[in-house]
Amino acid sequence: MAKNQFRMLRSALSGVEAVEAETHHSFARHTHEQFGIGLMSAGAQSSLSGRGMVESEAGDIITVNPNEVHDGAPIGEGRSWRILYFDPAIVSGLSREISESGVGRSEIPHPVIRNAATAARFEMLFGAVTGGRAAEDLLREELLLQLVADVMRERSCTEERPMVPASIRAARDLIDDDPLAAVSLADLSRESGLSRFQVLRGFAKATGLTPHAYLVQARIHIARRLIAQGMPLAEAAFASGFADQSHMTRVFVRKYGLSPRLYAGAFL
Repeated sequence: MAKNQFRMLRSALSGVEAVEAETHHSFARHTHEQFGIGLMSAGAQSSLSGRGMVESEAGDIITVNPNEVHDGAPIGEGRSWRILYFDPAIVSGLSREISESGVGRSEIPHPVIRNAATAARFEMLFGAVTGGRAAEDLLREELLLQLVADVMRERSCTEERPMVPASIRAARDLIDDDPLAAVSLADLSRESGLSRFQVLRGFAKATGLTPHAYLVQARIHIARRLIAQGMPLAEAAFASGFADQSHMTRVFVRKYGLSPRLYAGAFL
């Protein structure tokens, strides 16, 4: 692939998206609604994760949990990776099935995993998901179950994520309840019982994003879902609260690396 190229591949599994990338693009802080499990195939990168700053290199498994704030920048010239994004219900269901107690983990514990067997399993699953042959249904099912077991059974880090204070949860919920509504720092201040400065500082500390960045992220999630459902791009931009299609496109590319049009092409 040429540098700064992203490909959204057709997926043989419902609820699973497949992306290939080779880039020196530095991603702004953003989130995904899905679980992500990928493999660095060349180069290296540093990134913020829910566990702090981490580095990954060729051969490493990279993971992200739903709504986990993260970014990414190349170490050196650039890097390439392949990644599968899973609807949360898929991974949560498999995690419960894998667990002997029937209560699975809600998050993948490590953002970077160095395990050659897991990496090989991912390569096989990625090929089976993007190959699209019906005869591979059983193979895809086996590999998916084994891969989720691999990443979930890694020992958890001892450091737990800090709890989000109730005041900040109230402010966050105001945005989550209606991401299309206009909201001000005064609204968030009133909802949280904090001053505007306190809510701005506390929101960024607890979520990793400022209130405005969090609102824009919530809207781009809406846009992504509408585009995947086949809505024309201009309509999706309007329906998700963006000023116009070009505004939505700029945000989409900055956060995900690929354009809404390329993303839409995988669902045609």
